[in-house]
Amino acid sequence: MPQQDNLSGYNSTVSDPSVFFLSGIPGLEAMHLWISIPFCSMFTVALFGNCTLLYIIKTEPSLHKPMYYFLAMLATINLLLPTTTMPKTLSIFWFNSREINFTACLVQMFFLYLFSSLESGVVAAMAFDRYMAICNPLRYVTILTNSVIAKIGLAALTRSFLFVLPVPFLLRRLPFCQSHVIAHCFCEHMAVVKLACASTRINNLYGILVTLFIDGLDMTLISLSYVKIIRTVLSLASKEEQLKAFGTCVSHFCAILMAYTPMVLTTIIHRFDNQVVPYVHILLANFYFLFPPMMNPIVYGVKTKEIRDKVLLLFRGKNV
Repeated sequence: MPQQDNLSGYNSTVSDPSVFFLSGIPGLEAMHLWISIPFCSMFTVALFGNCTLLYIIKTEPSLHKPMYYFLAMLATINLLLPTTTMPKTLSIFWFNSREINFTACLVQMFFLYLFSSLESGVVAAMAFDRYMAICNPLRYVTILTNSVIAKIGLAALTRSFLFVLPVPFLLRRLPFCQSHVIAHCFCEHMAVVKLACASTRINNLYGILVTLFIDGLDMTLISLSYVKIIRTVLSLASKEEQLKAFGTCVSHFCAILMAYTPMVLTTIIHRFDNQVVPYVHILLANFYFLFPPMMNPIVYGVKTKEIRDKVLLLFRGKNV
């Protein structure tokens, strides 16, 4: 296909390239314009939904509670995460604008994984919030004060920053003496590492380390929180109380599934790298960074009465 042919000559012999070229979705170049329609739609819904969610939480005093402060953090991340990739991805699909400066590529990669790991930390903090609300309701407000919530958010940001910061520097040291064509829509870490013509063992090991210490630790904390929550809920006397307690966790449980299911699927598919066509990896990666930001405000808007009522009031312009 013409677009693929244009990319085949983008090679260089310099060890520190100044320019890379993003291929888009290899094998589906002829469908780029059509693929851009759902991508752009999901991106627009994510921006609109999370902006609306932040506005409602800020302007509604009844939502100034720990649960909604954490939700505001998640909505902010869900605004920033797809914004790191989608403008460039859509420019490839619409204008065939494939060129990206090497430094800009590393910056995009840094913020992409910073926000991704920060999202994992906030989802884990939200699990702790649900644990406190259900298992220690009398101490909930006294422990999760505004100061403590701010410190939890800052700790999650600091952890993400410190773990992700070495990633671009470890890539910067590698020589790229062959193709500079990244087989992806954005600067995904492994897609760039594969282009290096030197040992990438340190990069691979560090990637595993980051996954274990961020995603692995967060998933463990979430699992422990929900084991405690389930035990507490099942010990309640009436079925009505049990359903009510579980109902407060439904939205967060959906957020967990949306955050971690694509990541787990991506990991599994990478294990069968040679048996899966490349565009499956790329489509799933884009799904990972688009679907949760799009769905989180919808799920919380539907499942949370306070948010749902405020949304109806906002768009109807009258009392619900």
